[in-house]
Amino acid sequence: MTSFLNENRPPVFCPGCTHQNITKGLDKALIKLGLPADKTVIVSDIGCSGLFDTFFNVHAHHGLHGRALTYASGLKLADPELNVIVTMGDGGLGIGGAHVLASCRRNLDITLLILNNFNFGMTGGQYSVTTPADAVAGSEFLNQAEIPIDICAVAESAGASWVSRCSGNGADLSDQIVAAMQHKGFSVLETLGLCTGRYTKKNSLTPKILDQMIEELPKRDGLLEKNVRPEYGELYRKLAKEKTVFPEPVTIENKFTIEKSEQQEVVILGSAGMRIVTAGDIVCYAGMSAGMNVSMKNDYNITVLRGQSVSEILMSPKKIGYAGSKKPSVVLALSDEGVQRRKNIFKTLPASTFVLKEKSVAIPETEAEVYEIDFKEYKVSKPDWALASLGVLAGKEKALTMEMLEFAIRSRFNAKLSEKAMETVKKVIPA
Repeated sequence: MTSFLNENRPPVFCPGCTHQNITKGLDKALIKLGLPADKTVIVSDIGCSGLFDTFFNVHAHHGLHGRALTYASGLKLADPELNVIVTMGDGGLGIGGAHVLASCRRNLDITLLILNNFNFGMTGGQYSVTTPADAVAGSEFLNQAEIPIDICAVAESAGASWVSRCSGNGADLSDQIVAAMQHKGFSVLETLGLCTGRYTKKNSLTPKILDQMIEELPKRDGLLEKNVRPEYGELYRKLAKEKTVFPEPVTIENKFTIEKSEQQEVVILGSAGMRIVTAGDIVCYAGMSAGMNVSMKNDYNITVLRGQSVSEILMSPKKIGYAGSKKPSVVLALSDEGVQRRKNIFKTLPASTFVLKEKSVAIPETEAEVYEIDFKEYKVSKPDWALASLGVLAGKEKALTMEMLEFAIRSRFNAKLSEKAMETVKKVIPA
């Protein structure tokens, strides 16, 4: 192939922009490598570097700012034969910094071209993570309050196995790109360039000054022996192939028939320490034992070592498209915390909804059927309130039966815990 460039979409950079040279340099590199176009993909994000995917007759993926490496990783893992090139500006570098670090650590065979022109050129010349502190940027003094990062030093410390820096105007640019792409592992090539549309209008920067900057910066010229290790994709597939023992999936037999099989929505409103998720699991097991489709959606626990306070369980004879509860058929109000999180649902509950309320808990006015219980009277400790509530439901045949509940408990726990759980449940059955 004489050129990979797309004649129907020629480059449209500002006059003097180094991106123009990098476009040509990448084309020369692809020609030298003789890569098949259908096995080559350019992944980009936002900004001037984000235009690259339209300029070449290869596969392309255009994504969100800073996220190009995430898409590239997925593509390379899905098809190891792909030659994956990521073009990223210094803007995307800052926005997607965590993805850059992860890619360096992972060592997947991807080539990252960082087109560093020291500013957000497309959106007004604001400072980026590489803007010199003494530069004049479109974001006033902000760059003066920070120091620019040396991405090559960061990439080396994060584990990249090939790192180099060059001028985007240099005669050896295509050779640098070839070397980066020939490396088996994650390669980072930082190109320094001119943004004539923004940066050089206020800052003195020329190709000669770029060369001087590269000379003064720590030398980066490719392979980093200390970081050389197996390529991530090959290692991943090797380890996956060696793994032969896997956890057995939980299977719940369809043992019971419900006379009136209709969707049930159980909402448990509790607090941390009440084993809300465990109670939700038991309801799900019970539903599956009757041949129902089930789902459970829990409130995310914000702090470590604190459990969820809300669990929403759906049991339906039909496939479930959304896991959240819209029309609860049962609400267990076991804690003021949980009630406060879902206080708005009470005003919409119809008379057919069954609300089990612990005596100490206050709930908003509702048209639903409210059944109050004092668990202390039954000598049930607070951590067992959610489990005991299921006993009340089973006793009244609300959403589940006693047979379903006992089967679910014995499926969820070992023999010793099952007996203990059943003792708790039976304490409230007479209620």
